[in-house]
Amino acid sequence: MIKCSLFKFIAASIMVLLLIFSGGCNYLESANSSSPKIEKNNLEQPISAIFVSKQAPVMLSILLSKEGLQSVKRNREFSIIEENLFTNTDINFKKDVEPWLGDEITLAVMTADLDREVENGKQPGYLMVLTTKEPEKSREFVEILFSKRVLAGTTLKVKRYQGVKLIYDQLQTDSFYPTGDPNQSKQTNSQSEIKSNLAAALVGDRFVLFSNTPKILRQAINNVQAPNVNLVSSKKYHQALNKLSDEKAAIAFLNLSQIANWQDLELKNLVYDSQIISLNFNSQQLIAETSLLANKETSATLSPLSQPVAALKYIPKGAGLAISGTDLSNLSNTNVAQFWQQTRVAFSPSPENRISRLVQPLENLTNNWGLNLSKDIFSWVTGEFAYCLLPSQEKIEPDWIFVAEKSPSTSEGIARLDEIARTNNLSINPFLLGEQKIYAWTQLTANTELSSAGAKAQNFAIETKVRGVHTTVDNYEIFASSVETINQALAGKESSLINNKSFKDSIAQIPESNQGYLYIDWSKSREILEYQLPILRLAEIVGKPFFQKLHSLTISSYGENSDTLQSKVILQMDAS
Repeated sequence: MIKCSLFKFIAASIMVLLLIFSGGCNYLESANSSSPKIEKNNLEQPISAIFVSKQAPVMLSILLSKEGLQSVKRNREFSIIEENLFTNTDINFKKDVEPWLGDEITLAVMTADLDREVENGKQPGYLMVLTTKEPEKSREFVEILFSKRVLAGTTLKVKRYQGVKLIYDQLQTDSFYPTGDPNQSKQTNSQSEIKSNLAAALVGDRFVLFSNTPKILRQAINNVQAPNVNLVSSKKYHQALNKLSDEKAAIAFLNLSQIANWQDLELKNLVYDSQIISLNFNSQQLIAETSLLANKETSATLSPLSQPVAALKYIPKGAGLAISGTDLSNLSNTNVAQFWQQTRVAFSPSPENRISRLVQPLENLTNNWGLNLSKDIFSWVTGEFAYCLLPSQEKIEPDWIFVAEKSPSTSEGIARLDEIARTNNLSINPFLLGEQKIYAWTQLTANTELSSAGAKAQNFAIETKVRGVHTTVDNYEIFASSVETINQALAGKESSLINNKSFKDSIAQIPESNQGYLYIDWSKSREILEYQLPILRLAEIVGKPFFQKLHSLTISSYGENSDTLQSKVILQMDAS
């Protein structure tokens, strides 16, 4: 018997895509036919979106008919979706579903809460739409499916709505009457409807719909017959869709305000309220292309780069996380900063900002020294910059490196840092590392030990603690957490991230004119990311084989339209 796992999988599959997805369409012809008639559109978009409301929190469509996708389907990363669609059932996907399955599988959360009653918690309404290329076989599949459920002890209900036959079973007496019979109960928000295990409908000769309640099926049918309310009629949907390239194996559309409500996240001053994501496969890479749409005026875009940030040659290839770009002095006035603020508020409603902990070592340094990042550092970084975290087995917190291209105000900025260091009782000491002159901010402490001569005699040892080091190389100023770390930065290009094959393969998929990179080595950064973003744990449960093979991910933003924030996420997989 199908359990709730089907719809839990739908929810979790959609959550995976939360990390870290005009006109010209042919809608339902609402003639006086007894059953909806749906014609195939000729756009590069999921036709099943006509069943989904504009207000739905999220929709994910897997486009099975894309050229070359048959080879991708043999990959474990993609097959995990097929294998889990009917988990905990006696249904064999390959034998029972694949023979009639068409070119789309669409999963959607249609509403965050079916009855909107606080007392019983949120009861999401899920929808799955499968296109069919063999109507008779798909109809036979649905009939056999519910016959098995009846034999397992469920109570079968069959009703017609807008010319479509709805089949569903319930754990309680059904109180829904789509005909609106005045002699029957008028209760329309019954708990029995919410507790339905499964509901299905065959719409025309092309679609098979499943849901956890017939209420969602009726809503889906209404969305087709009133096209101004479905997602296909949304201008924002098409605006976002048009920003994507033609290469896509799956598309997800996210209504961010509705998702926040579904997940009990608080979004204040929402700037970007919708997002579309496309997924495609390329050799050992999964490529996600995304567009975020603003609902109000936004700040300007980041300054574009025409080539990889040269400062990355000082970032070791063993970095667990690396961020690079240009012009930190204006960062707070950009659309990327607006989105960052929106995201961190959503995930960090408490004073402790979890997302900012990705750069926690640098933040600890600023807090301990009384630094103001924006005023004391960012203000004079007008050129290139690069920052990284280096995992350390000896220490809980990772080491860090920060590289900044020199500007006319760099000397003044470093003098300001020296002044702050002295205020914190630190000394500025130059020394040679090989032939390279290094400046260290150090703290001297005296350690005492009782001598063997007696309790009153003491040996004093002066211990030097390095709180930070920096040096000038060519046109760059390099800062690091320790002497050992800055030595890695000076090791040479062959040992740098810019010569890391995974990183090079990833940035090759990103437009040359971009706004910098965020690179994450998954195996080295997994623990800190899971701690800061617990939602990743759910994603890993759903796609365990995928995450087992994930090597790294690289994120970059690009584009010059301030009302749209475009980016690509390149997920590099291990070859095994």
